[in-house]
Amino acid sequence: MDFSMVVSEDRIKRAYKDGEFENLPGYGKPLNLEDLSSVPEELRMAYQLLKNSGFSPEENKLRQEVMSIEDLIRTCENPEEKDRLSQQLGQKLLKYNKIMSSRGSKTNSSVFKNYERKIEKKLL
Repeated sequence: MDFSMVVSEDRIKRAYKDGEFENLPGYGKPLNLEDLSSVPEELRMAYQLLKNSGFSPEENKLRQEVMSIEDLIRTCENPEEKDRLSQQLGQKLLKYNKIMSSRGSKTNSSVFKNYERKIEKKLL
């Protein structure tokens, strides 16, 4: 350690002993750090913007899973497998709707999902 680090550490320790940090907001509470170390550096800003806008990685993951299951249902020919996939889709949609409602979203995504299905049936 160089001299400035030693002096800085000493002043911080002295201030802590004197109780100068006790009036800080959040004193004694755990820090809420966002760990983005697993996200590639070039995507961190985009992740932060999405998070600040109210979108969560879990929401995006569920949305992708719903789309995958819907694609599987369209191509599935086995009725038993189709029923199992439909149940899986229902569970994923429930989770997604729960996230959306807890976020305070004004739109009801299940209504739009049903509308989307009706349009697909007419087009196909």
